[in-house]
Amino acid sequence: MPVLVASDLDRTLIYSAAALALTMPDARAPRLLCVEVHESKPLCYMTETAARLLTDLGDSAVFVPTTTRTRKQYQRINLPGPAPAYAICANGGHLLVDGVSDRDWQARVAARLADECAPLAEVQEHLLRTADPVWVRKHRVAEDLFAYLVVERELLPGDWVKELAAWAENLGWTVSLQGRKIYAVPKPLTKSAAMHEVARRTGADLTLAAGDSLLDADLLLAADRGWRPGHGELADVGWTAPTVSALPERGVLAGERILREFLAAVRPPR
Repeated sequence: MPVLVASDLDRTLIYSAAALALTMPDARAPRLLCVEVHESKPLCYMTETAARLLTDLGDSAVFVPTTTRTRKQYQRINLPGPAPAYAICANGGHLLVDGVSDRDWQARVAARLADECAPLAEVQEHLLRTADPVWVRKHRVAEDLFAYLVVERELLPGDWVKELAAWAENLGWTVSLQGRKIYAVPKPLTKSAAMHEVARRTGADLTLAAGDSLLDADLLLAADRGWRPGHGELADVGWTAPTVSALPERGVLAGERILREFLAAVRPPR
């Protein structure tokens, strides 16, 4: 029976220059591989060692990139190793099969959102009305499924995100602050639901997961085993669970450690 590995990407396996956390002396810094280019500029990296580990993982398990990114944003990433047969985008809103969004899954997601939470338009209007242009740089809607703001963190009022989260909770939405982005996402829109669907289709009898943000918590809880790095939303609040390991590594070296943990679980010692 195959093992399914569902991993978040940004700040879990891949890292922007600002998120690398290279605290060691320059001469001891790891060699990096660029895995994303945007507007002709390098954007995200992993260590060369992590790239080799990911290649090995792709040969040993069903590796499923699992991201809040839109399909267009995900398709900019050029991961090493075999091309994944499945990928989860838009926080579970799209299940890609050989790069194409599965229409049956789209329909199931749309039906759940209509039944279980307030419409996107209501949340979007609230964001536009309450977010201050002094610290908001961009308003965005992703795949007509959820909304997010790009903000200046140093200008963001300390209680604004908490107040937004309390308001959204009553409408069936959740709020997550990740770097310079504030996400507002419908509660039924989850990475875990899409992971379970891939497990059903592949017949996987063991599921492994990793992630760093509040939007990854459901994925980590749904997997048989999970890992989170020493940075990110979950680390900031000390979040953990009985089946989730909190790793000490931060930055790009955390991505390397997570891949080692995945491989050790996929290939247990005899």
